[in-house]
Amino acid sequence: MKPGRPARPWRVGLGARVRRDGRAAEWLAALFLMSRGYRILAFRLKAGGGEIDLLARRGRVLAVVEVKRRATLDAALLALKPAQQARLLAAGRAVARSRPGLAGLELRLDVVALAPGRWPRHLRGLHARD
Repeated sequence: MKPGRPARPWRVGLGARVRRDGRAAEWLAALFLMSRGYRILAFRLKAGGGEIDLLARRGRVLAVVEVKRRATLDAALLALKPAQQARLLAAGRAVARSRPGLAGLELRLDVVALAPGRWPRHLRGLHARD
């Protein structure tokens, strides 16, 4: 938007709806992970130049979880690009360094993909591709 130009009402409403839908997707992903034995440590955690949707722990694994909601599961899985993966891993390392209770845990990048009418899909252990 150009400076001095008022926001268009439909865009303001769209942004609010997108944020609301994103938060709902994060809660759904959190419930899904908790049903599989994960403990959710944080929601929307800003660290190391990135924002982590969910920080979860299960045993000795500290999972940086990115939640992607799209029209199809395939589209959701393809939405996480290598640059974002690298930012998320850097943010996860920053969090692990700053919290002594997380020292020594295996850091992992996971994705929970959501699509209407489908069960969530959890991909574990993604690595940034350069």
